[in-house]
Amino acid sequence: MVTPLSVLDLSPVSEGSTARAALRNTVDLAQHAELWGYKRYWVAEHHFVGVASSSPAVLVGILAAATSTLRVGAAAVQLGHTTAAAVVEAFGTVDALYPGRVDLGLGRSGQRRAQALQAVGERRHQSSLPRRPTEIRDGVVIPAPFDPSELLLSPRLTASMSVLQQPGARSPEFEDQVDDILALLEGTYRTEDGIDLHASPGEGADVELWVFGSSAGPSAELAGRLGLPFGANYHVSPATTIDAVEAYRAAFRPSRVLREPYVVVSADAVVAEGDAAARELASTFGHWTHSIRSGHGAIPYPDPRRTPPLGETERAAVEDRLITQFVGAPATVADRLDSLRKVTAADELVVTSVTHDHADRLRSYELLAREWGLPRLLAA
Repeated sequence: MVTPLSVLDLSPVSEGSTARAALRNTVDLAQHAELWGYKRYWVAEHHFVGVASSSPAVLVGILAAATSTLRVGAAAVQLGHTTAAAVVEAFGTVDALYPGRVDLGLGRSGQRRAQALQAVGERRHQSSLPRRPTEIRDGVVIPAPFDPSELLLSPRLTASMSVLQQPGARSPEFEDQVDDILALLEGTYRTEDGIDLHASPGEGADVELWVFGSSAGPSAELAGRLGLPFGANYHVSPATTIDAVEAYRAAFRPSRVLREPYVVVSADAVVAEGDAAARELASTFGHWTHSIRSGHGAIPYPDPRRTPPLGETERAAVEDRLITQFVGAPATVADRLDSLRKVTAADELVVTSVTHDHADRLRSYELLAREWGLPRLLAA
């Protein structure tokens, strides 16, 4: 059987365009992805940057209405910016109208800034240790880990986090929030005072719950222990993806959801008719990634026809993301993705493809689906 492919969409705003156009492009891509045989269509959550996926629950509802068989969902809701009740009610509302098609991904990003700063201190303490060199494992690039210290300390991130929570609010621990979401969905939620609360809509919703993670940390362990499917973010943290997958499988316990572990691994990919054409389309990916890592937030995606090459210093800061992007002709990218599948033993791959022009992004996904052998709908 063909390993399923899915789509992860950030709703990128292109240079010279608008968020309105980006969202319309997202709906258009979802409708095409359904025809081309992709299994799921996930949207990310980002705020105050050059992408339009800031409200995943709203966008998931719109995508569910615009498609008919495609699973739609969030990858992932950032629990540090919201509450378990709000998440369950929002996704329960979508499920009430489009039952059995909604995926609810949960992520730790956006948790209390104190946790992030503590992690920065730990990484700085480790910075004196020798860096692990880049390695190639059965055709898959495993780069040296990226140090996010400067990003976590950026004034822009501080400002963003300050307005994504009510003043003085404190986010519960991620594990506690996941437990609350499960209880609300199952109808077993009880407050510390012993009062039963029932989410309507939400209780009994037929949503598929996922946990996402980038390392062999709490998220991977929690997903395994609860017997939930796990999303490993190779496109975000390629250095630690294999560790995350191994930690998840080691912690896995069978549940009523899964008898065996289920892993989806993400990848950045740009496909065109030839390798050279694909490299040209992807030539500004480094600029976009550098804008994120430098603490400025994702800029509108640069036009490769008007953007000079990255400088040596800027390129070095994003080299791990450049060498782990899957760029080329359909056969080139499919072969590399298959290597990623084999090395991680992924049950499914989710692909995020970002280009300046929407037509090029559509073509990238179409070419990949055809090369991979996805079963197209008759309507296509």
